[in-house]
Amino acid sequence: MESETRIYRTGDRDVVLDLTRDCARFAAGRDDGLLHVFVPHATCGLAILETGAGSDDDLLSVLGSLLPADDRWRHRHGTRGHGRSHVLPALLPPYATVPVLGGSLALGTWQSVCLVDLNVDNHEREVRFSFLAG
Repeated sequence: MESETRIYRTGDRDVVLDLTRDCARFAAGRDDGLLHVFVPHATCGLAILETGAGSDDDLLSVLGSLLPADDRWRHRHGTRGHGRSHVLPALLPPYATVPVLGGSLALGTWQSVCLVDLNVDNHEREVRFSFLAG
């Protein structure tokens, strides 16, 4: 298995960060197999969804409703509502797997691989790309 780690800056606000280009670059030139994307963090997740047409903002809106940044959370260190970030990976797992065919991601027309981060206390995220040949 081949693997590579990259660092992304997510900033100080809720974010859906499109990783699809980096996924495609990592898969390019390889044969058939699986691309596995993993974030080794307890407070963010990955989603495959359409971006740029409002779905990314809709996702953040839904997560804001489900996981409000208020004082209800028992996990209380960090900024107000930080505990919600620790619940996020139960809804959006910290991994995604995408088929690779002839060095190209086998995503649907409008699908993108995205990092979803609600943790405003941690501005940098590590993402591991791994390729398992078929």
